Amino acid sequence: MRASKASLQKASRESGIAPQTVRRLVGPTLRKQRNGRYAVRPTDKLLRVLVIPMKKGLREVATTDSRQAHVVSEYWIAVHRYLDPKTGDASALQTFKGKRIVDANGKRVSLLTDLAELDRLGNAGVLSFETIYAKR
Repeated sequence: MRASKASLQKASRESGIAPQTVRRLVGPTLRKQRNGRYAVRPTDKLLRVLVIPMKKGLREVATTDSRQAHVVSEYWIAVHRYLDPKTGDASALQTFKGKRIVDANGKRVSLLTDLAELDRLGNAGVLSFETIYAKR
């Protein structure tokens, strides 16, 4: 809902989940407006387990901050832009050089921007879009 500015009804329909179930699962992230419709809050504290590349492979990182999850999302977009044989554009990765995210325990985790390491992981087939979220 946050990214697409969709209503609860529309987002529920698109995801195939009943609005009541959405409210039960992500209730704290929604607020009921005066007109009775639900709007998503700008940020949330829902637990997300994300995967980020490290020199030794992929690492699962739990975060409870939607802003940190957004940084990881933007980072993965930059990684895939770089690894795409059509573009090979590393400029977006430069913005993440020296950046860290904060995990659920308050520990800082560095984002890998070493192009040689990303090439190695990419050639090994470790980095794919589906790897951004941890396995259930």
